[in-house]
Amino acid sequence: MTNLTIEMLNSAVRSAAAIRLRRRLQPAGGQGDKVFPATYEGGQYALEDRVVDGKRVPCVLLDSVQSQANRMELALLAAHRAGQITIPVVGVDFASQGLPEVGTVTSLEAPHRLADAILRDSMLNGLKFRDSAEGKSLNTASVSNAAELFALCPTALVFGVWDSTGPRGGLGAKFQRALVGEMIAVDIASGVKPASRLDPLGIQLAAGPLYETKDGGWTLDEKAAAMEKGKAKKLGKEGKPSEANHGNVTPSLKNEKGQLHHGGVTMTHALQSMVLSLPALRRLSFPVSGKTGLDQDARTVLAALGLCGAVLAVEQGADLRSRCLLVPDTDHPAAWEIIAADGSVTPFALSGSAACDLLTQAVTTATKNGLPWTATPKGNGVTLQPSPGLAALVKKSRDLAMQTASEE
Repeated sequence: MTNLTIEMLNSAVRSAAAIRLRRRLQPAGGQGDKVFPATYEGGQYALEDRVVDGKRVPCVLLDSVQSQANRMELALLAAHRAGQITIPVVGVDFASQGLPEVGTVTSLEAPHRLADAILRDSMLNGLKFRDSAEGKSLNTASVSNAAELFALCPTALVFGVWDSTGPRGGLGAKFQRALVGEMIAVDIASGVKPASRLDPLGIQLAAGPLYETKDGGWTLDEKAAAMEKGKAKKLGKEGKPSEANHGNVTPSLKNEKGQLHHGGVTMTHALQSMVLSLPALRRLSFPVSGKTGLDQDARTVLAALGLCGAVLAVEQGADLRSRCLLVPDTDHPAAWEIIAADGSVTPFALSGSAACDLLTQAVTTATKNGLPWTATPKGNGVTLQPSPGLAALVKKSRDLAMQTASEE
């Protein structure tokens, strides 16, 4: 199979429809082993029927578009910090404000990227970020004027951003996702999850009740208990030993509401898809004073950046969560493909190291021709400080969380 070259990528960016990856995966435990999908409000799975290979089959979402984007962004951040690539990163340094456990939160980690409230409520050289020259670039950014955003946070142009909380509100800069990916389990059968626990201490229900103490602990001594409405306050609702996580849990397939526990699924296979829209990149223009013909250079950089994140994320493996470790299905080899405007397909090979090299080549050409690129090797191109209010809010929230944990 042909290795992707910078010439092939340039040509694809100029006229092709898309670059995609479709690959099959199986549970690491083997076909038929149970996997646990992502859960949403109320502990629900995202179940839906889909048409796969011409048949309508029950499926469930294993990893969403948003989650896949986050994995790709983190893969880019790791490669940047390891010196494999050098890309613009905006970071907020919380360690300098007495929050070393938070460290630095970057534009590759913040949920809304450059437009996130974390960056909005931070400072650059004594100015609110959005009042600085760098922050103001979001105010004027558009599909026809993306050069400053390209220089400051190009990943926002690949994974999408909407400046809905900026000074222009809902009219703020909005860029669609050019790169999307997801994972689904195909042709599923739902399972159930038993709940049980055998207490090695043999603590019985009749050994209670337990009472809550003033320091948040528990006691069997009613006289040592905290008082509530003139009576000793029982631990939890009824003072059962289970309120302190002691005692047996009766084996059950249902939760306290009488509903079956979601217990994962089995499937014929998992399907991962990644699609880079090249028309979405071609909509973007990059005017730079005194320079012409830079659009193609910038679009090629963005395509290389997206592919780099995608390939690196794939190489990191598909350990999505507890009991959802997937591995490639060797009976169905995966391949990256360029989809031409007429629908014809050109497969190619691309490793993580080769993707990093492609990105470096594309950036070298673009910057040589005059495109801005505020990147610092292994570090942040721009480093912000959290505003005093934001730092205080984070500190107070962490103090409350520790207090709540100790009370529980």
